[in-house]
Amino acid sequence: MSKSLDSEPWRGLPVAVADLIEPELPAITEEVLATIAREVPEYERPLEGRFGRGVRTGVNQALLQFVALIRDPDADRGPGREVYRQLGRGEQRVGRTLDSLQAAYRLGARVAWRRLAEAGQRANLEPEPLTLLADAIFAYIDELSADSVDGYAEAQAAVEDLRRRRRQELVTLLLRESPVVAADLTAAAKSAGWQLPARIAAAACSDQDLAVLAGRLPADALVTVLDGVGCVLLPDPEGPGRIDQLRRAAAKVKVALGPATDPAEAAKSWQLAKALLVASAVGAIEGAGLLRAEDHLADLLLAGSPLLTSRIAARRLAPLEPLTERARERMRETALAYVRHHGNAVAMAGELHVHPQTARYRIVRLRELFGEELDDPDARFELEIALRVSAQR
Repeated sequence: MSKSLDSEPWRGLPVAVADLIEPELPAITEEVLATIAREVPEYERPLEGRFGRGVRTGVNQALLQFVALIRDPDADRGPGREVYRQLGRGEQRVGRTLDSLQAAYRLGARVAWRRLAEAGQRANLEPEPLTLLADAIFAYIDELSADSVDGYAEAQAAVEDLRRRRRQELVTLLLRESPVVAADLTAAAKSAGWQLPARIAAAACSDQDLAVLAGRLPADALVTVLDGVGCVLLPDPEGPGRIDQLRRAAAKVKVALGPATDPAEAAKSWQLAKALLVASAVGAIEGAGLLRAEDHLADLLLAGSPLLTSRIAARRLAPLEPLTERARERMRETALAYVRHHGNAVAMAGELHVHPQTARYRIVRLRELFGEELDDPDARFELEIALRVSAQR
């Protein structure tokens, strides 16, 4: 056999076979429908209404198109394929797999072959065309099945595309800075097939890292790219194991997590998450993996006002300018330890890894440099800001 005949065995059948089997089609149609209704559980119901019309049309057209192919193997099957694509789409729409439809195809092929074989024997059809007829029937059913698979995949892709668009719209609504009406959020969540949680947290990462992160997140997380930034909305972030799961997902990428909020205030969580990601990217906040905004609020405050903090630093650290670079760095470390530990020499010594007496000597030097500012609460507060900003550079 040629390659064409291997894939399309009906090409080898005499046209007379079409004339032989055409009178059998009405009886075969009814037997196929009865067998499907009896033996395929999902179709075990009266073949009525839209469903019944679809099945009957599918069976009837399959038989008519098969006869037409025997008469003209080069006929265009394009328009006829739509019937079986539509059957595949229908199975997807009602939430079934293709198992039932494939079973119906196999049953139909067996019934058709049995009835046509009987007709061929009655007409004394030679063994070779009879064998070829069997090959043709089952090859043809494989084609119909492939058409339905295509239709099912098309419908599934359309549903997924709609779901993605609905979820993108939901994320945009959740992260909108202007107030969001609770009823609008509920309706948008329902449309997106998503359960609106009591609490939610936003996380930010680079858009390149989002693909790595997404596959390891809980199934109910909303994942998208927003304004060029990878965005994750995590429902019930304070639930058992939820943060640990996110931390494991972020093992190889940097993820900035905003605080848990009411869904109507998710935009606030998102703004903090983005600010934390930016601050981390420029080195203002150190760390890898999962970073939590709640752990870096003071750092975010400093990073968010660079003009003010730079002015404060220039003003409060001016006494250190005459020193050498090495001495200036040493006194910055000492001053930061001083404000952290309220001048306690022993605690400062522990942080600086020096002897307490050395710490006391450095305190004396601090007072020579900063004078009464060390005793002024406002000046001391600004000094700590200046020192923290300086440490980030």
